[in-house]
Amino acid sequence: MKDQKIALITGANRGIGYETAKQLGEQGVTVILTARSLDVANESAGKLKQLGIDAHGAKLEVTSADDRKALAKYIDDKFGRLDILVNNAGVAPKRSLFEKITAETDEEEFEYIFQTNFFSVVYVTNALLPLLKKSGAGRIVNLSSILGSLTLHAQADSPIKDIKVLSYNASKAALNMFTNHLAIELEGTGIKVNSAHPGWVKTELGGTEVAPMEIVDGAKTSVELSLIGEDGPNGRFIHLGEELPW
Repeated sequence: MKDQKIALITGANRGIGYETAKQLGEQGVTVILTARSLDVANESAGKLKQLGIDAHGAKLEVTSADDRKALAKYIDDKFGRLDILVNNAGVAPKRSLFEKITAETDEEEFEYIFQTNFFSVVYVTNALLPLLKKSGAGRIVNLSSILGSLTLHAQADSPIKDIKVLSYNASKAALNMFTNHLAIELEGTGIKVNSAHPGWVKTELGGTEVAPMEIVDGAKTSVELSLIGEDGPNGRFIHLGEELPW
């Protein structure tokens, strides 16, 4: 266990989160899969155990301070440290992601999106940071989106020019800012922090009918950033090895 890396993936009971846990587990990493329900988390971990992966389920409603505190204690008691944190859990707008919604965005929509996609990522990371500092080379991967790129949104010929849902896009832009600032703050600790754009993937959020990428490919960026060495990127926005503009 001492030499085996320990990874926590939030929202790992399905989709990209589950596939990320699977791919990390296949590379010998002990994976902790979280879900809002412990039964669901354990069921997902059980599927990976059947594949020979050292997998564990844990309850985490990312918006719950009590859950975050309990999770940190569980990891500390069972493993004593954390090597990899993949902040995968996120929510989509209650309406379509593929339209233009700015001025009419209401308070409920902003709070719903930002609580999970931004505030909770900061709070989960803060709760687990002491455990990551016990690792020789901690890695934090924040699941962002190309839709959080201010540079691309400002370009007239941008591939995302027609996708302007303020609540979701702004939450990912804020998440990118967190990545940038935390990476700078943790310089010299051995911890690397990066944002990952998984791509347009066939998930409930991305749409199973029109999205061009399969889930197995959508997890690759998170896995690569979880396992980077000392010479790997830090404080960057990455998709399949290529850097994206903030």
